[in-house]
Amino acid sequence: QVQLVESGGALVQFGDSLRLSCVASGFTVDYYTIGWFRQAPGKEREGVACSVGNDGSAYYADSVKGRFTLVRDHAKNSVYLQMNDLSPEDTAEYYCGATLGHLDGRNWYDKQMYAYWGQGTQVTVSS
Repeated sequence: QVQLVESGGALVQFGDSLRLSCVASGFTVDYYTIGWFRQAPGKEREGVACSVGNDGSAYYADSVKGRFTLVRDHAKNSVYLQMNDLSPEDTAEYYCGATLGHLDGRNWYDKQMYAYWGQGTQVTVSS
């Protein structure tokens, strides 16, 4: 059974850092493209970052480039989202999604491309 579990969300202050975890079970993340998305109240779910399976490519939304970094951990079958220099604009529910598809710069941020989703973890950044 394929399952994704996110964790690490918290209430933090402006400028703080957080590391979100996406732990997979039922499949090996090495072969899957893992995307991180976020959804703020009243807004659409938007792509934050993506780590492409098998080739190591990574993509980031312009709003997080230079602040967020993806890290894969083969031993823990996980993908982490390291978030630095957080601002209130980063406040949202964060989700990870997985797909066997080889995504690229044209479609990694399209949530329709992902087959599996976790339940989300809340990140709140106070000013």
